[in-house]
Amino acid sequence: MGTGEQIVTVAAVLLGALTTHATNYLMERSRMRHQLITRWDGKKLDAYEGYVDAVRTCIFAAVHLYETKEGLRERVQEDAEIQAHMGEVGRLRGRAFERVMLLGGDDVVEAAHELNAFALSVDWQATGKVHGTLEEWRERNRAVFRSINAFHEAARADLGVTGSVSGEQHPERDLLLPPPRADA
Repeated sequence: MGTGEQIVTVAAVLLGALTTHATNYLMERSRMRHQLITRWDGKKLDAYEGYVDAVRTCIFAAVHLYETKEGLRERVQEDAEIQAHMGEVGRLRGRAFERVMLLGGDDVVEAAHELNAFALSVDWQATGKVHGTLEEWRERNRAVFRSINAFHEAARADLGVTGSVSGEQHPERDLLLPPPRADA
């Protein structure tokens, strides 16, 4: 075998090695990028789920306090106990909100800010920081649940989930309210 043939053979081997190395590098880089995206999506999903759960827990505590204070529910706890519980779940809501702030996209963060504002208005009427009628109370609750749906939409878009939780196939729902009392 001549020198020219040997050079061509060595060049072919080197080209094959470089091609193999480049292909492996690009595939590994793509795999790592996919793992990173998947890992962050999992953390985002946990943060979004935790935040909505914390908001709903706060709403339910506020409803408990409001209904007890207004005589719509039998008193089984003192207001101070319910308010202490509200303080604790409010702290957890704040922590969950911070996770959303760290991981969420712009639209999700804005939806979380709006949701926080509506949730606080429910808390404030329940605790008496703002006054309002029963209808204003119900409208505050409707607004917070509409805001939860808006947060869901933003979170789904951020996570790349197709579909929608509102619109023609999913019309807006109203509050589930008990029938009027017979003694009213």
